[in-house]
Amino acid sequence: MSPKSIAVDQNKKRRPLNLGVDVSLLVVVITLLTFGLLMLYSASWQYAVSIMGQKPSYLLERQVRFVIIGGLAAVIAFFFDYHKIKKFVIPGMVLTLIMLLLVIFYVNEVRLGARRGLFQGSIQPSEMAKLVIIIYLSFWLFSKQKLLHHFYFGMLPMAAILGIASALILLQPDLSAAITIFVIGGLMFFIAGGEMRQIIPALLISLVVGLFFVFFYSTGKERITSFILGMQDPELASYHLIRSFEAIVNGGIFGVGIGRANTKFTGLPVAPTDSIFSVIVEETGIVGAAFVIILFVTFLWRGLTIAKNSPDLLGRLLAGGISIWIFMEAFINMSVLVNLLPFAGNALPFISYGGSNLTVVLAGVGIIMSVARQTAIKTNQEEGRPLNAVVSMRRDDGWRNVSRSRRPSSSEK
Repeated sequence: MSPKSIAVDQNKKRRPLNLGVDVSLLVVVITLLTFGLLMLYSASWQYAVSIMGQKPSYLLERQVRFVIIGGLAAVIAFFFDYHKIKKFVIPGMVLTLIMLLLVIFYVNEVRLGARRGLFQGSIQPSEMAKLVIIIYLSFWLFSKQKLLHHFYFGMLPMAAILGIASALILLQPDLSAAITIFVIGGLMFFIAGGEMRQIIPALLISLVVGLFFVFFYSTGKERITSFILGMQDPELASYHLIRSFEAIVNGGIFGVGIGRANTKFTGLPVAPTDSIFSVIVEETGIVGAAFVIILFVTFLWRGLTIAKNSPDLLGRLLAGGISIWIFMEAFINMSVLVNLLPFAGNALPFISYGGSNLTVVLAGVGIIMSVARQTAIKTNQEEGRPLNAVVSMRRDDGWRNVSRSRRPSSSEK
């Protein structure tokens, strides 16, 4: 063996085994979950007692259960090769559409002007639909990548897929979820190699259809009107936004301290869910808000980095689509509460109370990590170090081995 080959082999031995865990992404998710549980308890204990008639820690305890369930889903997804999800895609899509239909035709309970939950609101199919549609589109775009430039085989079938799911969600009604699905679908089509000359007309058509629903759907029209008035004069904004502005102003730069906010006690609507970012700003100030924003930007950066380094287009679509979706949910939630966007019912991922959203988001994180793991497996195989190989604990790279006890030889006696 030549000296050059020996040096290459020694470098392979010295290079640590890539286990496929994106530490930065994992730290961001754990930080958001931990901070989220702290802020949820602060925002929900009075709500649980006075509104729900439960003990102060009621919502916190339920959220911890959802964290455990979602965490288990994330771990399973991490160790599951994302290519094997293919056999579950069509059954999952069919089940999701059935659940969306059940919400429309069999749910009589109306909350905040909409029917969105099954089993007394415990399961919200529209939340599950976002992840399922991203997965379905990823496999569909991956299989049709050579036909995407043909209108009848590319854009038209994809528009039909998005249109059917969005129509069922709009009937609940949940306008923000339907818009989110359309925007993510367009971005995924672009990632898969679609051309702007196809995407722009489709987005314009979607915008026209969306405006039609907004102005003929009373709640949507009210939200647009409130948004425009709030942009002109904050005092003319909706009650929800006025209370949100009050919380943000009270927070100042460093906040009033965790647990010491007043607006959550004096009428800030749905503080544990949609308005929890306002509670964060009031209690931790602009500094705390910036911290949360940086965490979500870091999440997007790591997710897109994993997508960029993925071994194939399928991994790129899955990691990219899920990362953009979670970041978009956070962006919409935070923007709404400072009147940068019309009011929408998007939760703040990892932080807002809600089992469906939290479980689905954590499952999505698991799929992103699965893409990173498969990338590591491919890298290790190319370097002659398969990920599932037994890691040697012996110091074969030139370090001195641990001495072992031995009998002295006759010459040493």
